[in-house]
Amino acid sequence: MSKNKLFCFGYGYTCDYLGHDLLQRGGWDVAGTTRDLEKRDLLKKRGIEGHLFDWETPLPDPRLILQDVTHLLISTPPNDDGDPTFLLHSEEIHQLKNLKWIGYLSTTSVYGDRDGEWVDETSELRPSSQRGSRRKKAEDQWLSISSEKLPVHVFRLAGIYGPGRSALDSIRAGMARRIEKPGHAFSRIHVEDIVNVLLASMAKPQEGTAYNVCDDQAAPSHEIIAYACELIGRPPPPLIPFDQADLSPMARSFYSDNKRLHNDKIKNELGVKLKYPTYKEGLKACQEAEDYALSIFKSMG
Repeated sequence: MSKNKLFCFGYGYTCDYLGHDLLQRGGWDVAGTTRDLEKRDLLKKRGIEGHLFDWETPLPDPRLILQDVTHLLISTPPNDDGDPTFLLHSEEIHQLKNLKWIGYLSTTSVYGDRDGEWVDETSELRPSSQRGSRRKKAEDQWLSISSEKLPVHVFRLAGIYGPGRSALDSIRAGMARRIEKPGHAFSRIHVEDIVNVLLASMAKPQEGTAYNVCDDQAAPSHEIIAYACELIGRPPPPLIPFDQADLSPMARSFYSDNKRLHNDKIKNELGVKLKYPTYKEGLKACQEAEDYALSIFKSMG
């Protein structure tokens, strides 16, 4: 085959960054799925082969659509039964002849609450939320078919941020709050560093393995909001004690897990050097990217 082909089930924020990187490099075709007809048409206009897919809409002819795929990335959200891609199309995926690499984007919620203790990839998975339990089930499904022929890799992502999706945006939208829960910290990862980890794994497959994908500094969310306010010259919102905060069930669930993540494996096994080792470098880069985009927009009149 003259080209590699990436197919992403669930072509969202992270997959879009990866797909753009590969298209810029050349020698790659990129395809993916969405639940939205308009987004599918937009992907096609950008040179990305788009397909509709969800629980009720399997691929109409998966053997044909996936026949030339060399790299498969799964980013579809699971439910209580597990991952939709696995449940609807694992049989066809198992029969693909050109696959070199499979990646499943999971989350660090599979580790559950550890009262601020450190975890690494050898730590027991004991999710303490529905979200974590669903992700663990999906991980187990994909790892159950991992082999030399189907090299599955699991990427446990910390909180994803990047241009257009960071504390800067929530502040500008007037939605940022500084919630204080003593001793609690979140781990994060810039989307560009996720891409770097995925590319490093593609270059060095290690079937049946999992990686924590996070930066070097877990930090409380109120510190990130304060720093983002400093960057754009706005006063930080007042601190709100966690037990007085009016939070949605989803937001509250994020505070129920408290752990710190080792990321040595992506560095030692894959040779990854983080571009944004802490939220400070990452938020500065987001601000610079957004300022640049704004300057281009203004120059166009």
